[in-house]
Amino acid sequence: PALIFMMILIGYPIIYNWLLSFQDLNAMSINSGSVKFVGLGNYKKIFSDEVMRIALKNTFIYTIASLVIQFTIGFALALFFNNKYKLCNHIRGLLVISYMMPITVTALMYKFMLSPDGIINYLLMSIGIIDRPIPWLLQESTALWGVIIANGWIGIPFNMLLLTTGLANIPEDIYESASVDGANWFRRFIHITLPLLKPAIFSVLMLGFVYTFKVFDLVYVMTSGGPVNATEVLSTYSYKLSFRYFYFGQGAAVANVLFLCLFVVSLFYLRLIGKEEV
Repeated sequence: PALIFMMILIGYPIIYNWLLSFQDLNAMSINSGSVKFVGLGNYKKIFSDEVMRIALKNTFIYTIASLVIQFTIGFALALFFNNKYKLCNHIRGLLVISYMMPITVTALMYKFMLSPDGIINYLLMSIGIIDRPIPWLLQESTALWGVIIANGWIGIPFNMLLLTTGLANIPEDIYESASVDGANWFRRFIHITLPLLKPAIFSVLMLGFVYTFKVFDLVYVMTSGGPVNATEVLSTYSYKLSFRYFYFGQGAAVANVLFLCLFVVSLFYLRLIGKEEV
């Protein structure tokens, strides 16, 4: 039953999308009923388009920068909350609110916060970092970083929770033995925490990469890929080709490029996991 469910709801759309990417399907041909097979023609068109190269570059920059922010702060918070103290669980629960909120709500919230008269500019001007408001989402040089900051705020609790679970599974006896042998906190962190936490770290980075790489709603609500394609990513570009310009074949081709990128990363992750198990 599970296999049938997966094939109907996941397998069929993927196969249909691949078939669609080899056809010249647009608003004219879909009405006439005559669909022309073009082979790799759609892929040649999208890779000859400058917007596709911009979207591919923005997707990787957005994903890597978001992962660095999420993992670094999430790991630091996981280490902090791993020390048991009063109100630890309550504070950690409050931090999870950002992950539980709908992405569209977060996108709208940060859209207003990053506006020229938003609270972020107000705080930066109050402490003297800037002397005039910055239109974060309205200029090409800062728009992508505005979206990255919003995504980092969403993903930090996710990284914190998974890494906290991994830290909780490390036996305390190992740390006690290392302390008796004279190992300080840095040596315990390098030689005990990181090696034993490696499977959890790989899982967090892998899941974070997949969730971040295929982003759509956050970028679409905050900037819609603008200004001047400064925040255009593969998912928004595929959406625009399919449902704004009605080039369904080219939109399917862009979606397949996104799928292949994630597929390669998944194979790399499975290879790493296989080496660890051996």
